[in-house]
Amino acid sequence: MIQFKTDDKFMIGAAIFIGFIVVLSGFYYVFYDGAQTETVKEPPIVMINDQISPYTNQGLIVEMLRIRNRGLMDHMLIKIGPGKEWKNPPSYFWIATVDGKEGNVEGNVGKTGVFSEWDNIGNENHMSFFIEEEQAISGITLKIIEKSSGGLFGVSSDVEKEAIHLSYDYRTGRWSGDDSFKDKDGYGHYLGETYEVWFNLYQSDYDHDGIPYWIEENVLKTDPTVDDSKLDPDNDGIPTSWEWKWEYDPFVWDDHENLDPDIDGIENSEEYMMKKWFANPYQPEIFIETDGMEQNGFLDLAPHELPMEAQQMIIERFAQHGIWVYIDDGGDFWKDGPNNGGGELVPYHKQLSDVTGKESLSFYKHYFADERKGIFRYIVMGNEGGFNNPCSYNTFDMIIVGTGLKDSVMKRSAFTPRAYKVGIAKVSLHELGHSLGLVPVTYPGNDILGAVKRYPSMTDEEYERYLFEYHSIMNYQYIYRDEVLFDYSDGSNGAPYDQNDWPLLYLPTHQVDMVSYEEPVDETFEDFEVVDDYPGVIYKGWSYDKNLTGVYENKCKEIAIVKNTDVTVQMFVKDEFDNESDRNVRIYAMPNVAPTNAKYSLITEGYIDSENNLFLYSIDEMIDELHPLH
Repeated sequence: MIQFKTDDKFMIGAAIFIGFIVVLSGFYYVFYDGAQTETVKEPPIVMINDQISPYTNQGLIVEMLRIRNRGLMDHMLIKIGPGKEWKNPPSYFWIATVDGKEGNVEGNVGKTGVFSEWDNIGNENHMSFFIEEEQAISGITLKIIEKSSGGLFGVSSDVEKEAIHLSYDYRTGRWSGDDSFKDKDGYGHYLGETYEVWFNLYQSDYDHDGIPYWIEENVLKTDPTVDDSKLDPDNDGIPTSWEWKWEYDPFVWDDHENLDPDIDGIENSEEYMMKKWFANPYQPEIFIETDGMEQNGFLDLAPHELPMEAQQMIIERFAQHGIWVYIDDGGDFWKDGPNNGGGELVPYHKQLSDVTGKESLSFYKHYFADERKGIFRYIVMGNEGGFNNPCSYNTFDMIIVGTGLKDSVMKRSAFTPRAYKVGIAKVSLHELGHSLGLVPVTYPGNDILGAVKRYPSMTDEEYERYLFEYHSIMNYQYIYRDEVLFDYSDGSNGAPYDQNDWPLLYLPTHQVDMVSYEEPVDETFEDFEVVDDYPGVIYKGWSYDKNLTGVYENKCKEIAIVKNTDVTVQMFVKDEFDNESDRNVRIYAMPNVAPTNAKYSLITEGYIDSENNLFLYSIDEMIDELHPLH
C-alpha cells in the first residue's frame, strides 16, 4: 500500500482538480458545442435549372404511327346473311389539337389524307406545332374521324370514333391522360372501342437524343448539347436515351440480355433491337414472320400466303386479351428489316412432315433470319400440312399452315373467299396455341380427333366429352365444323373435359425446350415421354432468399407485367459484395400457367441494405424528390 504525505496530497488534489476542469471543458465541447453545430447544420441546397428550351425554339411533334380498325374479325365470323362487309374497309382520318390549335390530315396526306383500309400500318405521318417559349404543359387531343357513307342523297358525314386526351410535360418529356407511362395498354398506344392507335409525342431538342433539357440538367446530369442516343456510359449495350425512356438507370449496368419484365420471351436487348417496330419492354408482344410458298403450276390456284384478313383476325383476338401481335408479311412497314424477312416464297413442297424428314429445317435455316430467332415465331404458308415443330433443339418456333386446295377447301369445307380466309386464320391460331404452350402432353383436349386414335386407353365416353365440351380452337372438332368459333376456350364447360386456355398461355414457349420429344416411332400421344428436369434459377454467386421473398412478394408481383395470369416470384441475393451501392438483388417471376411448362424470368434488379430495405430505380421518384411537378 502506498502512503501519501500532506504536501503530496495537496499537489495531488490540485492536479485532480485541474484535470477535472479539463475533462469538463472537453465534455462541454463534445456535447454542447457539438449539439450547437448539429442544430445549425442544414441540408445541401439543390439548384434547379427550370429552363425548358434555352438552345432551340420550343415545338411539339405529333406522330401518328398506325391506325387499325378493330371490326374486321367480327365481319369475317358472321354466320348468316351475305357477309360482304369484310370487303368494304372503313375510311378515316385523324385530327390533332394542341393548345387549341388544330391540324387535320384530310386533304393533306397522300392523295386525300383519308385512309381506306382496315389497318394503315406503314403509313406513318406527323404534324409539328410551335409552342410558346418556356411553356411547361400542353393539352393535346387526338381524334379518329370515320367517314360514314349513305344518309340523305348518299352524302357522307364525319363521325368521331375515338378521342384521346393527353397532357404533355416539356420538363419530363412524358405525357399522361388517356395514355400514360406503364399504363394497361402500353405507352404510345391506345386501344379504343373502334380503333387501335399507335402514336408518339416529342419536343424540340438541341442534341436530338429525345431527352428533354430539364431532365438532362436536373436529373441525369448529362450534357444537353451531346446526343445521348449514341452513348452508353454503363456499358450494358443499351444507350442512355432508351434507358431513360423506359426507366432504367443509364449509369448502372443492367442485365438487359436477361431482363424481361413483361415475360414475353423478348428480353430488353431484343426489345431495343425491335424499337422501330413498336416493341415495348412493359407490354407483352408476339412477333411473327410469315413466308409463302411457290405455286406448282397454273393448276395450283390458291396463293400460299397468310391473307390480310386472317392476320387481322389473329391480331384482334390477342388484342382483346392485352397481348399485341405484329406480323411481318413483307409489307412496307418491315422493308428495313433483315434481308430475308417476311414475304419471301420458299420452294414448292407438295407435303411436309412434322416428325420424319422435317423439310421445314431448310426454310428455317435459309429464309428465317438468325437475328430474329428467339424473338419471332416463323410461319410458312405451305401447300399441305398444319403443325408446330422444332427446328433447333426442342424449341417450337416453326409453324406450317396448309393453304392448298386439299387443306383449305376440301378439309375445311371453305367454298367461298371469306370461308377460305377464315379457315387459314383458324389453323394459324391453332398452331400459334401450340407455340404458346397448349400441347397434347399437358391437356388431352388439344389436337383431339373424332376417332380414338391418339389416346388408345381413353374410354369412348371420355373421348366424346373432350371432343364436344372442350370448346377451343385447339380442338380439331372446332377448326373444321364450327363456322364462328375463333378463340381459345374460356373453360365455361368446366373441368376436366374443358379448360380455360387463356390463363395457361406462356409467351416464351417459342424459346424454351419442350418437356417431351415427338419421335418417329411414336404412334399416339400416349407414347410421348414427358420429362421436366427444370432446376429453377441457376445464377452463380447468387442465392435464393426465401425470407426476403416473403417480405416483398406482393411488391415484386406488381413489377411483373403479365396480362393473362398471376406470377410466382423469387428474390436472389448476391453471396458477396463489397460496394454498398452495387446491385445485390435480382428478382425473378414465373407465370402460373401449370400444367403448361414455364420458367423463371428476370424482371428487375435492385439493392438491399443491411436492414433489408429494398431500393429499385425510379426516375419519377427522383423527379418528385427534386422538384414535384404535379
